[in-house]
Amino acid sequence: MISYMKSKGRLSAVLHALLHMSGRGAPMTSEALAECLHTNAVVVRRMMAGLRDAGFVVSERGHGGGWVLARDLSTVTLLDVQMAVADPTADAPAALAECLVERAVHKALDASLHEATELLNKRLAQVTLADLAKDFHEGMRAWQAAHPGHVHGTPHAKD
Repeated sequence: MISYMKSKGRLSAVLHALLHMSGRGAPMTSEALAECLHTNAVVVRRMMAGLRDAGFVVSERGHGGGWVLARDLSTVTLLDVQMAVADPTADAPAALAECLVERAVHKALDASLHEATELLNKRLAQVTLADLAKDFHEGMRAWQAAHPGHVHGTPHAKD
């Protein structure tokens, strides 16, 4: 079972990076992606390694190089991305708890959390990166219409 709850922030950051990459039309360096995500390039390189291993991105070396999408957005679901960035050890079964309270808590929560995760995974499998990109572009057009002449590249909450 992959726990969305534990990697929600990571999934959000990865999707954010992938949408920036899709809109760029050119390779993006780890530094440029880090700026978009308000983090550092080392974090981006770690994140991109999982995506590269899953075949979603490739890195181009040399001048003008960087990360580029390796697959069409319509072929990648949110579940695909979630699985690529999930921590495989996050849901590893812990040794049987000695504390009877902890055992009771795990017993009560495990089935419900498993059921919720399965339902979420089913929904994530229905949404592609192309769906997200379409929603973003529609929102961007509406934002630009409401802010004519604004030079900022993308709207953020502070705008």
